[in-house]
Amino acid sequence: MFACRCGNLVAKSVSVTKSAGARPMVMIVRSQQQCSFWSASLLLSCIVLLNCSTAQAQKKGKYACDENQPETLCNPGNTCGSASSQCTIDIRRGGDSANVKPGIADAKNNQLFCVKAGTTVVWKSSNKNNGFMISFGADSPFEPDGPIMGGGKKPVTTKAVTPGCYKYDAGAFRSGTVKGMSGGSSPEVVILP
Repeated sequence: MFACRCGNLVAKSVSVTKSAGARPMVMIVRSQQQCSFWSASLLLSCIVLLNCSTAQAQKKGKYACDENQPETLCNPGNTCGSASSQCTIDIRRGGDSANVKPGIADAKNNQLFCVKAGTTVVWKSSNKNNGFMISFGADSPFEPDGPIMGGGKKPVTTKAVTPGCYKYDAGAFRSGTVKGMSGGSSPEVVILP
């Protein structure tokens, strides 16, 4: 549409050139220069917008713990428990991964959640025949330290102690099945001071 306007402008200038002589030739050159300038500006704007949208799309795929201040992602909608009430985490076996869901209204599987230091956290499975294992590696923010292993009939109680942002591995399995172990998932938790 922009190119058509430039074309019409040049075409009008050409018709003036045929009837008016040498002076309107300057109008043709100016029209073409303006058209080229605006076309280049439009193209540059499109490239900048495309690069910005690509950068935003890449940013969405990052881990929250890779952000400069992941604690700023915490809000009442994703904070579980408090110093006076426990946080319950339900670990279930999904089709191809373990699903970790904090006891927060409208929580999604494997979403980032936040817990204040000093909060009691109960890890459990609402499926009676499921077992689970949660591993923070060498730097667990919970006491007792070490992997958290439990199941539908064995909830595990821990206490959040070390503030920071942590990625952890979660696995779930169903007892008595040949292919009972689900693939692991890597959710994140922020322990607030």
